[in-house]
Amino acid sequence: MSDDQRPAVVQHRVREGEQDVIVVSVHGDVDIDSAPRLADALSDARRASSARTVVDLSATEFADSAILHVLLEAQQAHLAGGRPLVVAGPLNESIERLFEVTGTARFFVLAPDVRSAVEMPWAVTER
Repeated sequence: MSDDQRPAVVQHRVREGEQDVIVVSVHGDVDIDSAPRLADALSDARRASSARTVVDLSATEFADSAILHVLLEAQQAHLAGGRPLVVAGPLNESIERLFEVTGTARFFVLAPDVRSAVEMPWAVTER
């Protein structure tokens, strides 16, 4: 896969009240070849000092099971560090279906959009 076909993974900090939130935005497709780029960004986010990490998949058009592996691993690492990870949409229909068919949606805190994920009360983000 060439660099122009790999997903753009952008990380930025958002201030919500007294707390910083890291938003990792994914643009493009995520598959076995490109998933390591997302894994690296989520690992960096976990090490940053913030209240939570939000994974913005609203601009992700396609993803295979590799994204589930990356997200589940990141979820476990974030929770071990005492920080929630929230997956935000709106999700592309194929990605929503991936979560449904595999039964993995129940393992994540899902938000309809980034703003909702950033503003979500702490208690709701606990899994």
